[in-house]
Amino acid sequence: MSNREVVALSVGGVRFVTRASTLQQFPESRLARMLSDGDQEFKLLNGEFFVDRDGTLFSYIMDFLRTLQVSLPTDFSDYQRLQREAEFYELYPLADLLSQEHLLKPRLEILEVLFSLQETQAFFRIFGSCSTTVETLAEQVTVFTGQQSGQRWKSPFTSQKPLIPLPLERPSHHDMVFRCGTEYSAGDHFVARYVSIKPDNRKLINGTNVLGLLLDTLLKDGFRLISTRTVSSEEKIECYSFERMKRPPALTI
Repeated sequence: MSNREVVALSVGGVRFVTRASTLQQFPESRLARMLSDGDQEFKLLNGEFFVDRDGTLFSYIMDFLRTLQVSLPTDFSDYQRLQREAEFYELYPLADLLSQEHLLKPRLEILEVLFSLQETQAFFRIFGSCSTTVETLAEQVTVFTGQQSGQRWKSPFTSQKPLIPLPLERPSHHDMVFRCGTEYSAGDHFVARYVSIKPDNRKLINGTNVLGLLLDTLLKDGFRLISTRTVSSEEKIECYSFERMKRPPALTI
């Protein structure tokens, strides 16, 4: 049996087909020895190996053998049962990883958007509990500036001068600040700031439109809006709070 290239297994009634080399990733494991030894737990029936274990949990074991990584769904909770299955198959590197349950569990991530609309300008401040998420969002947001003559801030851009991208303000690794709209410069000129949020290609100057696109981007990225509140009615500051369960990076052997 050890020279088989393709192996079929029935684990608790769930059928799996894989390469023998996949099962032999860890030569000391029972799955590797199954192909050559007469382990009583593994019955060979009609050319397939049968073992009376949990077939659903075995799918995660197969994923580990194929990738040498532990990557579990965000709603997974059977860490101890999966560790017990790994120990049964004598996959001790996997069992050791599963014993570090705190590294595998998804974490609740919080993100807040502060929005202030003042005359012809809109101000944004985004704070996130995960600095990586804020960094990724900062790479999606670009602010462009340029001069206009006698135009209101809600008007579309018509200047022939090229827009210049501006760096975002990053007070810390956990927040970012930017604004859009127009401000009076000199004579009949205005300085205009436009915001673009990837993958959308538009350059928006209206703060309400930018807010709508930003919130839609966060929702598409898996965040859930949990509250909206007015922080200051006098300064017209609103706060939008989001949360999501973030899967930790896969642990690799």
